[in-house]
Amino acid sequence: MTLMDASVHDATPDRKRRTLIIASLCMAGVIAITAFLTWNMPAERRVNQLFAAIEKQDFPQAFGIWNNDPGWQQHARQYAAGGYSYGRFVSDWGTDSEYGTIKTHKILHATSRYGNSTLLAVEVNGRKAALLTLAVEKHAHAMNFSPFALTPAETGLGWTDWQISYR
Repeated sequence: MTLMDASVHDATPDRKRRTLIIASLCMAGVIAITAFLTWNMPAERRVNQLFAAIEKQDFPQAFGIWNNDPGWQQHARQYAAGGYSYGRFVSDWGTDSEYGTIKTHKILHATSRYGNSTLLAVEVNGRKAALLTLAVEKHAHAMNFSPFALTPAETGLGWTDWQISYR
């Protein structure tokens, strides 16, 4: 066999392999972006459920969401002994709270980069000056007031950079 009798190179397997690699990389990128954008969605959903119950003035349901315990009334003493009783919850979130009657809420930012909780900055009743920072535990899904504050800081590019600080 001479050089002129060599078989013609078939590029089809190389093209298929290259197409498969590019498609796999694109799919991995889409999955990574989707995971990044929806990572804090369970905590955001819980906070939205809490505020929906508070806005309806359904404080027993809201307290159950806060503690991730829908049957909390069966063992209410446990929460009273733990330091955050139902009565205190109602005074913190009811009409006599610092926010008054809560009618609207908006989650401005959520981050789960710090510790075992997802921190959420919530605007209540349109008060941007006094953002509420809540913490939702990642595994127990119970809520608490965060010892940290999330504060927005404008950057020169039109983005909002969120800073975390102790209260």
